[in-house]
Amino acid sequence: MLSAERIVELHDQRTLAWHEKADDSSDTNSGAESAWLNAVALQHRANFDLWHIEDEARAPGATDAELAAVKRRIDQTNQRRNDLAEQLDGSLLAWLEAQRLPNAEAPLHSESPGLMIDRLSILALKVFHTREETERAEAPSGHKDRNRDRLAILEEQRNDLAACLAALWQQTLSGTRRFKLYRQMKMYNDAALNPAIYRKTLKEPAG
Repeated sequence: MLSAERIVELHDQRTLAWHEKADDSSDTNSGAESAWLNAVALQHRANFDLWHIEDEARAPGATDAELAAVKRRIDQTNQRRNDLAEQLDGSLLAWLEAQRLPNAEAPLHSESPGLMIDRLSILALKVFHTREETERAEAPSGHKDRNRDRLAILEEQRNDLAACLAALWQQTLSGTRRFKLYRQMKMYNDAALNPAIYRKTLKEPAG
């Protein structure tokens, strides 16, 4: 069901494809693992979109109105990113339940696979963009070398995290470790929970 190596490979494939063609339609996989990998790709797409929307907020000369619109898009996309990470955990736990897993008596892991996959997704984007900087023709002196060093660190961190994810999954299957679905409980998009929204709504006159 879960292959950390395949997830890293998928993240890299999709990152390259989406940068070459923003509306790339080859976002589907075939075979028995298709639904799971498509869910992983969908969650990665949310991080991909979030990365580039946040870049818009940093563009020199952006107006206050443009920044406000970008902020709303960031909030919406970040909510989607977190919801999709939770759905990954939900899918894994549903699959495990049919195997009578996870073992309720096993030690609890502090981080779920969905959250680790989200971190791998972000690292894939950092790796891609840092590698771009190592190849930038007009870069100033020392820029490429500095980014080669950064790239090596990022790749090591990603390899370490992928290995931890693979180990957690194998331990879960063997009944020696368990994980839970951790809800992010985001409040900022909920009109009933965010005082900046509901207080303003209460002050607005009716009609």
